[in-house]
Amino acid sequence: MLWKLLARKFVLTIICVCSLLLAQSQTRTGRPKIGVTLSGGGAKGLAHIGILKAIDSAGIKVDYITGTSMGSIIGSLYSIGYSADSIEKIARSIDWDLLLSNQSSLRSIFMEEKDEYSKYILELPWVNHRFRLPSGVLEGQELWIKFSELFFPVYNIKNFDHFSIPFRCIGTDVGNGEAVVMKEGEIVSAIRSSMAIPSVFTAVDYNGKRLIDGGLIRNFPVRDVKEMGADYVIGSNVASGLLPSDKVRNAFQILMQVAFFREAEDNKNEVPQCDIYIPFKMDKFSMGSFSDAGAIINLGLEEGRELYPRLKQLKDSLDAIYGVEPPNPGRLPHVDYVKISSYEVRGTEKTSPDFFTHTMNFVTNQYYSAKRLANMIRQAVGTRYYKRVTYSLEPQPDGTARIIFDVTENPLTFAKLGLHYNRFSGIGVIANLTTRNFFFTNSRSMVSLNIGESMRVKGEHLQYFGRLKNFALIADLQFDRFDVATYTYDKYKQDGLYKQNLFRTGGRFQFSAKRTFSIGVGSRWDWVRYTPTISTDFNFKGSNSWVTNFAYVAHNSLDKAVYPRRGVRFEAEAGYIARQSPRIKFIVGDQTIPATEDMISGDSYPRITANFDSYIPFSRRTTGLINIQGGANFGYEQNVLNEFIVGGLTKTFRNQITFAGLQEGTIYSPSLVALQGGARVMMFSNTYITARANVLFNNLFTKSEYFDYPDFFSGYAVTFAYNFALGPLEISAMYCDQTKRVQSYINLGIPF
Repeated sequence: MLWKLLARKFVLTIICVCSLLLAQSQTRTGRPKIGVTLSGGGAKGLAHIGILKAIDSAGIKVDYITGTSMGSIIGSLYSIGYSADSIEKIARSIDWDLLLSNQSSLRSIFMEEKDEYSKYILELPWVNHRFRLPSGVLEGQELWIKFSELFFPVYNIKNFDHFSIPFRCIGTDVGNGEAVVMKEGEIVSAIRSSMAIPSVFTAVDYNGKRLIDGGLIRNFPVRDVKEMGADYVIGSNVASGLLPSDKVRNAFQILMQVAFFREAEDNKNEVPQCDIYIPFKMDKFSMGSFSDAGAIINLGLEEGRELYPRLKQLKDSLDAIYGVEPPNPGRLPHVDYVKISSYEVRGTEKTSPDFFTHTMNFVTNQYYSAKRLANMIRQAVGTRYYKRVTYSLEPQPDGTARIIFDVTENPLTFAKLGLHYNRFSGIGVIANLTTRNFFFTNSRSMVSLNIGESMRVKGEHLQYFGRLKNFALIADLQFDRFDVATYTYDKYKQDGLYKQNLFRTGGRFQFSAKRTFSIGVGSRWDWVRYTPTISTDFNFKGSNSWVTNFAYVAHNSLDKAVYPRRGVRFEAEAGYIARQSPRIKFIVGDQTIPATEDMISGDSYPRITANFDSYIPFSRRTTGLINIQGGANFGYEQNVLNEFIVGGLTKTFRNQITFAGLQEGTIYSPSLVALQGGARVMMFSNTYITARANVLFNNLFTKSEYFDYPDFFSGYAVTFAYNFALGPLEISAMYCDQTKRVQSYINLGIPF
C-alpha cells in the first residue's frame, strides 16, 4: 500500500514539474504566474469556495483571477483580499431569500407603512396612463446594498488590476450579444452586471453599455485569465451544460437551452486551456438552490479536500524550482470610515434630492461606515418612493470622498390584489388602490375593498411632516360587515348567528423614531350594530355609538412581515370612551324587550389594550414565539357592544383576542389577558410546522352582567404552513381543555 502512495506522489510531482517547465518555456523566464477561473452557475457557484480554501491551505499565491456570474462574485471577493475562510463565513451568514428578492427588511419601512408591506400577491404600477403587469425581474436592492458593504474597503480603486489580485469578470452586451470583459470602473456594478440573468434580474448600465449575465456567452472565462498573463490555470466549473434533448420538457427549459447554445460551444474551447480542471457533478442542485447553500458549500469543501494533495504538490514543486515565496497576509485594505464632503443625486423626477437626503438624514462632512451607509439606503427605500438606490464613492484630492446616489423611483400609483380565506370571514378578494402625492406632496392615500362573503371597506390618508418625515397626520374611515357565530355557555357549541356592522372614522397624530417606534394621540367615532339572523334563547339587537379619545405607543422591530425570524412587535393604547348612545333591545325567546337605562349603561369608561409579539431564533430553522394580548374596559358591568371577542388563530377584526383552541366569537369578555408560547420549525424551504400553547385569564378587572364565562381557559394548536405565491396557507388542529373538543382551522393569505 505504501509503495502505491509513493508512486502516486512521484507521478504527480513529475506531472507538475513538466507542466510548469512547459508553461515557462512557452512564455518567459521566472516563476510561472498562477491564474484561477471560476464559472457561473447561480447557487451552485458557492462550491467555488471549497476550491479557494484548498488553494489557501496549499499556500499557492494566485496572480490573476477571472469569473462569470456567481464566479465573479466569489472571485472578486477573493481578488480584493478576502480569504476563502472569510468568504465562507459571509456566504453561510447571508439571508439569501432577502438578498435575492425585491423585498426590503421590514425594519427599514416607515412605521406608518409596515401594516401594508408584503400584504398583496400582485401589485400593478400605473405607468404611462395605464396599469402594467409586473415585469417579473428583480432589482435586487438588498443585493446592491450587500455588495456595497463588502467592497467598501476598495471604494477608491477603480482599476481592477490594482486589486490585491488582478481581476476580470464577463458580461453580455444586450445591444450586440458580444462578451464584455470588465476590468475598470465600479466593481459593484461590474459583478452585478455579470450575474444579471435575463428574466430574473434587471440589466445593468455599465460604462455606457447595458449588460446582462456573462454566462450567456462566456460562462467559463479561461482565455481571459490567460490573456492577463497566467501561465498555469486552475479552473473550477459548476455549470451543468446543456440538457439532453429528452430532459427538455417545458417552455422555460427550451428558452434556457437556446440561450446557452453559444456558451456551450465556447466552453469546449475554454476547458482544454486549464492545467487543473475541476468539474462539479451537481445534478441534484440548480441555479436557484440557495436554500441549500450550506450543502453546496460543504460539497465544495469536500471537493477541495480531494484536490488539496495535487495543489500542495504544485506549491512544493514551485518552491523547489524557484524558491519559497514570502506570505502575503492582510491583502484586504483596512477602511472603516470615509469622510464624505459632497454628494450628487441622480434620477429624481417625482421626488427631489432634498427629500431623498432628508429621509436618510444624510449630511456632508461626516464620517460614514459601510454599515451606516447601508442602513441609510434602506431608510430611503423604506419610504416606498424608490425601487432601487445605489451609490458610488469618488476619492477627492483632500482625502475625502464624493458620494453619487443613483436612484430609480417607484411609480406613484399602484393597484394591488390579495386573497384571503378563513372560516370566520369566508373567501374574499382584497383590492387596493394606493397613490402618493395625490392631494399633497409627501403623502399617501389609499382605498381597500374586501369583496366576498364579508364586506369590508377602508380608506386612509397619510401626510408626512418634518425634515426626516417622522411626523405624520393620519385620517381614516372603515366599514365592516361580518356574520358572527354565538356559542352556548356550557358546551361551547354554536347555537346562533348575527350580523355585525361597524363604521369607524377618526384621525391621529404621531411621531416615529428610527422606523421602529411611534407614539401618538387621536380620536375616533365608532358605530356598531348587531342583528340576529339565527336567534337563540337570549340575544342583543340594536346599535351603539361612542367617541374614543386615546394615546398610543407602538414598537416594531420584526425582520419580516410574514413568518418573521427575529424581532419584537408591541402595541398599547389607553383611551377614554365618552358617553355612548345605546339603542338596544333584548330578544328573549319570542319577546323583544327595549333596554332601559337601568339595564344598559351609556356612561363613559376608561379602556386599555395591549399586544406583544416576540420572535427568537433558536437555530437556522427554529424560531421561538411569545405572544401576550390583553385589554380591559373598566366599569363595564352594564355596557355592551365593545367587548373583547376571543377565538381564532389569525387576527381579523376589531377587539379580537386570538386563542389556540377556540373559534372566533366563542367567548366575550370586558377584561382579560392571554399568554401564548410556541415554536416554529422550517421543515423545507417555505414549509413550516408550528406548535403553540396558551392560557387565558378572564374577568380580571371587570365582569359583565350579560356574559357568564369561566375565569380560566387553556388550549393548544399544531399548524402546518406553506408560504407560496398566494400567501401563507395554514392548516391547524387545535384543542381546548374546557371545551374538550378538537377543532380544525384553515387560513389562506393575509387578512384585510
